[in-house]
Amino acid sequence: MVQVRVVGLAVDSRSQPVILLKPILEEPGTGTMLPIWIGAQEATSIFIAVEGAEAPRPLAHDLMKTLLETVGAEVERVEVTKIEGGTFYAEITLVTRDGRRVLDARPSDSIALAARVDAPIWVADEVLEEAGIVDETEGPHEDEEAKLAEFKRFLEEVDPEDFQG
Repeated sequence: MVQVRVVGLAVDSRSQPVILLKPILEEPGTGTMLPIWIGAQEATSIFIAVEGAEAPRPLAHDLMKTLLETVGAEVERVEVTKIEGGTFYAEITLVTRDGRRVLDARPSDSIALAARVDAPIWVADEVLEEAGIVDETEGPHEDEEAKLAEFKRFLEEVDPEDFQG
């Protein structure tokens, strides 16, 4: 198993939402990413949780979180366990008063819940090997880094009086 993080949500050429997972120890532009196609509602739910935003009314995954808290259960981890025929499978491991419980779940629901309760997300090595893609995203370019450094220097040296009329 490899621990991963959500690095983004995208839309493919057919306008289908895709969640992108990446091993936590890999830098942008290196290693692999795991794309998992999900539904629009799940994509919205994950986006809201990852951004730390709140929906005007509780979404299904907010309700799941509240139900677990109410019964004294805690999400220990979620795992993307296998891929069969292009379908991903996941499990949610709960810690309850009666011990650990492992629930079968869709990866999208598992990730949406994990994002809300700050639970770690894991992917089976075999899944990453079979469905992972080369991460060709780029980190900041040298030009961008230089501009950022220049802007930081400007902020350090600027005097508020410079902006008075």
